[in-house]
Amino acid sequence: MSDAAWDQTAFRAEVQSELDAFLDRQAAVLAPLGDDAARLVDEASAVVSGGKRFRAAFCQWGYAAVAGTPDGGSAGAIGRAGAALELLHASALVHDDLMDASDTRRGRAATHRGFAAEHAAAGWRGDQEQYGAAAAILLGDLLLTWADELLRRSGFPWERTAAALEVFDLCRTEVIAGQFLDVSVQARGSADLATAMTVLRYKSAKYSIERPLHVGAALAGADDATMAALTGFGLPLGEAFQLRDDLLGVFGDPDTTGKPAGDDLVEGKRTVLVALALDGAPPAQAERLDAALGTALDADEVAELRTIIEGSGALDQVEAMIGRLADRAVRALHDAGGLFDERAIGVLTELAGAATQRTL
Repeated sequence: MSDAAWDQTAFRAEVQSELDAFLDRQAAVLAPLGDDAARLVDEASAVVSGGKRFRAAFCQWGYAAVAGTPDGGSAGAIGRAGAALELLHASALVHDDLMDASDTRRGRAATHRGFAAEHAAAGWRGDQEQYGAAAAILLGDLLLTWADELLRRSGFPWERTAAALEVFDLCRTEVIAGQFLDVSVQARGSADLATAMTVLRYKSAKYSIERPLHVGAALAGADDATMAALTGFGLPLGEAFQLRDDLLGVFGDPDTTGKPAGDDLVEGKRTVLVALALDGAPPAQAERLDAALGTALDADEVAELRTIIEGSGALDQVEAMIGRLADRAVRALHDAGGLFDERAIGVLTELAGAATQRTL
């Protein structure tokens, strides 16, 4: 299946168009509240701009795997359902940045930092950081509410929408509980490989790929066997996707990722990469890495920790894990080929490569 079979650039533009139209409607609803509400909507628009749109893509092609390539009214409806998943993702990012005390997201100030700066510039009363935190919590909650609204109003018959909402409910439960597990692991300052994998699976892997596939398939009327077959593809691929994200959080190029160098190290993330490094590094180096996690690090210190991680063998181990998981996912997809639309199999195979072999 060639890239010409599916125009990913056009797809991302269509998702953005759905998001823009939805936010325009919300801006009109909130207009009577005045300038402060407008500032909130403006920030929502900035947060949902750009991105890889993997969740929307897996939703669309989960639908297509069951019902064939959408066209006519179904194309618009599945586009809105995919856009709803992007609102969920935006909500998670806003909250995640606040919890991690991140300064930037995609090359711009994180939501809580931006609102704190506005507070300071205006010379308002109270604590600017508290104001920024409050704004981020409220915006994240609003985006989460809007995600539900957009999915409910996507345009599918109610019985299909209800089935998709059951998946969506489960997805939100998993990602929020997974996020709490993540912050708890950081607070304890320790995580073995099994715990790190559990965090990875529930905080990111399931909601990034498996559940978007399930939402799309539910909207197409998939049965339990089809849902299980999609899990065989989506769950290992989601794990590989997040492992790649973890590598980029340490070794990614800031000019490409839009995040500072070694940001995950500064934030103290107890990822699979870190768990493997702590296990494989010599004791003195493991102690140095463990003590440095979650502290302010300059460029030289980030480089030092990268050297420890690479020397421990963890970088190579995670790369190998990504390869094995991606291969397992694609094999599962093709082994279940009789259940799925042939074109969808080809596009999902392409998406598997895009999700795991990326620099952003």
